[in-house]
Amino acid sequence: MDFIISDTPRNPCNCTGVNKPTSGELTGDEFRWGSLWSCNRSTVIEPSSIPSISRQLQCEFVTVTIPSFAKINLGLRIGPLRADGFHELRTVYQTIALHDIVSVSVERGSGIEIRCDDPRVPTDSTNTCWRIIEHAMQVLKARGRVVIEIEKRLPVQGGLGGASGNAVTALLALEQALRKKLPAAERLRIASQVGSDLPLFLVGGTVLGVGRGEEVYPLPDLPPISCVIALPAVAISTPKAFADWDQACGAGALAREPAEHSSARTGEGARPHMAAGNPSSVAGAKLTASTHSDRMLKFSREISAWLNAVPITGGRRSGVSARGGGRAENPLLDLVRTGIENDFEKVVFPKYPELLEVKRVLERAGAKYASLSGSGSAIYGLFDSQQKAAAAAKRLLRQGTRALVTNTLTRPQYWKRLQISD
Repeated sequence: MDFIISDTPRNPCNCTGVNKPTSGELTGDEFRWGSLWSCNRSTVIEPSSIPSISRQLQCEFVTVTIPSFAKINLGLRIGPLRADGFHELRTVYQTIALHDIVSVSVERGSGIEIRCDDPRVPTDSTNTCWRIIEHAMQVLKARGRVVIEIEKRLPVQGGLGGASGNAVTALLALEQALRKKLPAAERLRIASQVGSDLPLFLVGGTVLGVGRGEEVYPLPDLPPISCVIALPAVAISTPKAFADWDQACGAGALAREPAEHSSARTGEGARPHMAAGNPSSVAGAKLTASTHSDRMLKFSREISAWLNAVPITGGRRSGVSARGGGRAENPLLDLVRTGIENDFEKVVFPKYPELLEVKRVLERAGAKYASLSGSGSAIYGLFDSQQKAAAAAKRLLRQGTRALVTNTLTRPQYWKRLQISD
């Protein structure tokens, strides 16, 4: 970048870390916030400065790039249909290291633009990134054209929270680009308006989700554990999975099921979903209110038993199994041993038997726990060593199923990798 320096070098944008030039050459046109953010500058010639041969360096726009992490569901219980059209849910979210990359630029002009090479990702106002940025710009009373670029690595409609994570990451990146920060409560409010499982990405680590999944509570941090994410070439619509649940397991069907058949629900960009059929199905759901309550209460008891049976010792969990009989290898494994399940497996596996086979492959390969994540189609397995996880992934690859080895992220790890203070 060629320019002429004025007598008194200035830094109009006050960007932290900018090397103010002192000679005829700019030593660098990039600075850093943490390790992920960069500022693009352009030289603007001011007419009044030409006679004195001075030029001002101004910050025209900022690009912020942040990883957008995925999640898995450790148990997912679907409760009764609520008056607002959503289902009552109980789930435990866990963030993992797999991620997309999201970049946000704020430029001159107005409007929102989304760029993504994956044709399955919407680039209009139906995208969760668009909706959350639109809300945030209004609340922040900010002006500018917001450009969002998504490098898609996670599957679309895979049950890993990819779209929801992208939206929250876009929000955090926007704050950095504008150098304006929303209060934590306001972030959560905006996120919950856009989608049910967005708020979890404002917490990170191990998170309890209740309500329709948007009411989140941080659980005690758990040690990282190796994880295999199987990515079958199947896209599952969350609203369709709920419709299948309502038809197969809702209303009267639940009354015929044993109480121990249970789980919960999340969903990227979730929308109110009425039970299959007509409004009478809502009345039918009321007939089984006690059954639903029993199932939700059972999930709550499982979580409570896990938390109470593993006391904090010196700031760390003791590792004593909730079922007794020695020490658990990892408190996360102790949680899944309480019997938590994903209700979506009851309607997804019969429709896609190949997904059930993937789960069985993970179990035979030594997974301590394997489950569908969200409504699928991703299936994960938890392993007590990275070597076992790698071997399981190779087995799946030999059978034609894409599989990735990763690990769970604790809350501090999650925020450190975002390079943002929680």
